[in-house]
Amino acid sequence: MKILVTGGAGFIGSAVCRHLIENTNHSVINLDKLTYAASLSSLEPIQQSPRYSFIHGDILDRDLVRDLLESAQVDAIMHLAAESHVDRSIDGPGDFVSTNIVGTYTLLEAARSYWSTLPAGRRETFRFHHISTDEVYGDLPLDDSLFTEETPYAPSSPYSASKASSDHLALAWFHTYGLPVVLSNCSNNYGPYHFPEKLIPLVILNGMDGKRLPVYGKGENVRDWLFVDDHARALELVVTKGVPGRSYNIGGRNERSNLAVVETICDTLDRLMPLANGEARRSLIDFVTDRPGHDLRYAIDATRIETELGWKAQENFETGLEKTVRWYLANESWWRPIRDRYAGERLGVAKKAVASQG
Repeated sequence: MKILVTGGAGFIGSAVCRHLIENTNHSVINLDKLTYAASLSSLEPIQQSPRYSFIHGDILDRDLVRDLLESAQVDAIMHLAAESHVDRSIDGPGDFVSTNIVGTYTLLEAARSYWSTLPAGRRETFRFHHISTDEVYGDLPLDDSLFTEETPYAPSSPYSASKASSDHLALAWFHTYGLPVVLSNCSNNYGPYHFPEKLIPLVILNGMDGKRLPVYGKGENVRDWLFVDDHARALELVVTKGVPGRSYNIGGRNERSNLAVVETICDTLDRLMPLANGEARRSLIDFVTDRPGHDLRYAIDATRIETELGWKAQENFETGLEKTVRWYLANESWWRPIRDRYAGERLGVAKKAVASQG
């Protein structure tokens, strides 16, 4: 297959691109706007492959997308391009509405226009895979309940609301126009090449430097953690074997509280890279004011994808986290420029805010 991956320079998108090139015979066209969280260096392992190509562009540019689909004769779209950071959605929801809702609409329309011109056989096998999040379901109590594909949507943040909207659009294009859409909703991803403002890489990098380790509230919020390479394998199965009009929940069955995650990172770093003063990194944990609308618990029931498509997570949280910490210890050349650029961006925003008040 020739697969168009949108947002392929992001964390999950780059993992999908690497997996498809390294472990399948599919060809990949990566369309990415290269916003703050994107990094072409995440794609260096595959950039020389004749089956991989990169296009710098925006999913909001319908003509660009339509021309790209036609010129490359694309067989499937894996739509990962999205604004995805909850804190940023609270501070500036407009970008999330534009990219996640209007961008998905624009992409769906370009895909529908292209798909309608394909011969019958290719129309039948074409897929539009919309990749989403478990956050669209809202949150769960601290019990044994799980999100299933039938759980009603109840988003809590501008980010999750925008993703819920895009999910509804994608399935509406299936029901109304017959566009062969498949949908997946994943739990929290982690692993190599993760942008440094997210919880796990932030704590790893701060811990390496002996800096404070911020934890929202009491750290009691629970997430189901999914190693990103396991997610990439699942997404390949959904786009190639998923049933149009059907959704698939993808989770690692690895629930941990935020505090437990941070403590495990501390203990792993203490073992692999002890601080010079011999201090245990758990002493660096700093509980900070909780963010607005912070969902208490997410947990995925992945039974459908496990039974229907034969997928199962290969990494548990301990093995996946060990690989992740070791990767960050060994790949400063990847994360250092990104973290420095991110720090500069935050400083610029702070200076602009001070100037506007003056």
